[in-house]
Amino acid sequence: MKSQEIRFNNLDHKYSILIGSNTLKDLSKKIKLVCPKTKKIVIVFDSQVPSKFKKEISKNLKNYNLFSYNFKSSEKVKSLKSATFFLNELMSKNLSRSDLLIGVGGGITGDLTGFVASIFKRGMNFISVPTTLLSQVDAAVGGKTGVNSSKYGKNLIGSFSQPKLVIVDTLFLKSLKKKEIISGYAEILKHAVISDKKFFDWLKLNSKKIFLKSSKELIYAIKKSCRIKLSFVNKDTNEKNLRMILNFGHTFAHAIEIKNNYSKNITHGEAVLSGMILAAKLSVIKKVCSKKTLDDLVKIYVSNNLNYTFEKYKDIKKVQSLIPYLKNDKKNNDEKINFILLNRIGKTTKPDKHKISIHQLKKDVKYFIRY
Repeated sequence: MKSQEIRFNNLDHKYSILIGSNTLKDLSKKIKLVCPKTKKIVIVFDSQVPSKFKKEISKNLKNYNLFSYNFKSSEKVKSLKSATFFLNELMSKNLSRSDLLIGVGGGITGDLTGFVASIFKRGMNFISVPTTLLSQVDAAVGGKTGVNSSKYGKNLIGSFSQPKLVIVDTLFLKSLKKKEIISGYAEILKHAVISDKKFFDWLKLNSKKIFLKSSKELIYAIKKSCRIKLSFVNKDTNEKNLRMILNFGHTFAHAIEIKNNYSKNITHGEAVLSGMILAAKLSVIKKVCSKKTLDDLVKIYVSNNLNYTFEKYKDIKKVQSLIPYLKNDKKNNDEKINFILLNRIGKTTKPDKHKISIHQLKKDVKYFIRY
């Protein structure tokens, strides 16, 4: 199948997302086009990337002065300490702003290396090669970079910085476990839920093929997700308003991750799947969404054996235990929690429309048991 190319265009930045099977072969050619002055390249490989891909990339870039590092990624090491380490390495190799940093791995690797590139000498060239479904449909798209605060929460230290190029190769996905595919599927489903009823209906019919890693359906789903995300990013690059809609389900999801101390037992995507159901239930309680819409969403979970992600939160005490972790959500701009709620499949409420106090939220979650 021919590679698909999606263009990000706004007044300040332009770049391409190349999507397909074996798109990695085009990396060297693309670097010559988008970074013609590059002489030195630093590659940060997620340690979980299979060695055959590491060898292929290094071989294709042998004409450059190449430095490579293995990074054992986790939310706990997505930190200022790790960023400082790589900044010092770039300085010790005397890289210039015209040189290139490449992040090859999942969303954590992409977020960290993108952040490093954005602040090294006030910005150097960066290319993202996402290797997980989650990073291919979400983390590598849109220019959000950053690290976590060990004390206060996830992604609270960062910048908006667009890459020179994103290379999405579905061959990376062949080695992923189902749990990792589920994590990426969560963001695919979220994109359909917030913006595209037809895509949601397509997912009803084709989700099982995504889990079976069918190349045709994967490429289509990745392309649709990237287009939806970019449609929000183009309108609101720095997340001042409409782009916050992409955080549907994430207010609860980030609380779940922090409460569980970023445990590997629950992936980011599984937390998002839980968070979307909790947000949909809150939407019904706030009377901005019908019970039928919630039921439609639950059905796609059940038909794909994903209901385990939200069944634990049928216990009201478990939902209430998340409330203290909601305060530091990035969307908040006062003491209230800024929720993105669901109107119907394909449409959400606007940011700042439903800001709920902790006191009121404690009252609202008592009604979750009805649904």
